[in-house]
Amino acid sequence: MALIETAGLTKEYGQVKALNGLDFQLEPGIIGLVGANGAGKSTLIKILLGLVAPTSGRASVLGMDVAAEARGIRKVVGYMPEHDCLPPDVGATEFVTHMARISGLPRTAARERTAEVLRHVGLYEERYRQIGGYSTGMKQRVKLAQALAHDPKLLLLDEPTNGLDPTGRDEMLDLIKRTGTEFGISVVVASHLLGEIEQVCSFLLAIDAGRVLKAAPISTFTQRTSVLAVEVEEGADRLAAALMGRGFRAKQDEACVLIALEDEALYDAVRDAVADLGLPLVRIQQERRRLEDIFREAVPASAGAQ
Repeated sequence: MALIETAGLTKEYGQVKALNGLDFQLEPGIIGLVGANGAGKSTLIKILLGLVAPTSGRASVLGMDVAAEARGIRKVVGYMPEHDCLPPDVGATEFVTHMARISGLPRTAARERTAEVLRHVGLYEERYRQIGGYSTGMKQRVKLAQALAHDPKLLLLDEPTNGLDPTGRDEMLDLIKRTGTEFGISVVVASHLLGEIEQVCSFLLAIDAGRVLKAAPISTFTQRTSVLAVEVEEGADRLAAALMGRGFRAKQDEACVLIALEDEALYDAVRDAVADLGLPLVRIQQERRRLEDIFREAVPASAGAQ
């Protein structure tokens, strides 16, 4: 059974198509839903939760149809919204317990589960403080805790690092990864930051203007390319010219020279050219594809990239 499946999923707001015929199938795991702001990520999540009806097409979550079984879906899915939605005048324990009880847990079970998830997200010592006095990072952890309170099979996290500084982002991403691996819960992380997706996810669903660009394992986007990158502290222009003079396809990219790796003899040629020119070598390595490449319309042909 697929984790999430859509067919021709479309959502229109007047003349604007937020989603335009989405077709994809996702298997259990930690999945990155990536796209620029306005690409349709939040709309897709709301449709999957049964909070917004699609204009046409269909979608299912854990085998349940979003139109006919929305209530059943919300019983087994945890949702962390992007926007600030926490009551400032209650403590984390009171709020998360309340959310657990709304999800159907009895009072005692709700309090026990609340203690577990607040410990998991690192708020156990601060659990009785009013949420209004929390930092942005702590509030994000409360939002994650309430999404976990009813022991869901799937988490939908909408921009979970929103408003966090670099340290806070790394801590939240590590927490998401541990949640998926230690709890065995499938996670969909919606983000416009490709680096975050690459850091925690094993599968990528990339959308742009409401359409699917790519849906594949992260590893397929980060494979080695047929481009050798040579970085020098100075003289990259001279190195590129020397290599082109020897018949190699090369292109300067700031302090790097990108060369089409078509022959193993290239390594000897680079060594000799760097030595002959007396250039300070920083690194030499075979380039890997980057997630950013899926949003680019073209790759410089002169560099031999594929």
